[in-house]
Amino acid sequence: MGDKLAGIAVHVGARIAAQAGAGEVLLSSTVKDLVAGSGLEFADRGAHTLKGISGEWRLFAAVH
Repeated sequence: MGDKLAGIAVHVGARIAAQAGAGEVLLSSTVKDLVAGSGLEFADRGAHTLKGISGEWRLFAAVH
């Protein structure tokens, strides 16, 4: 939409970010799966419902 970001991915990303604590980086299982083999490590943060998004979403925190 011109120079503005829009779409379901933007909404999901915003809802996931809203679940994060101070200094925490959260991501969905989709992103975790996409970076498989990268050497990055993640901690399971469980299943969550995201406002305005159907279903449950398994979230993970990036580990330092």
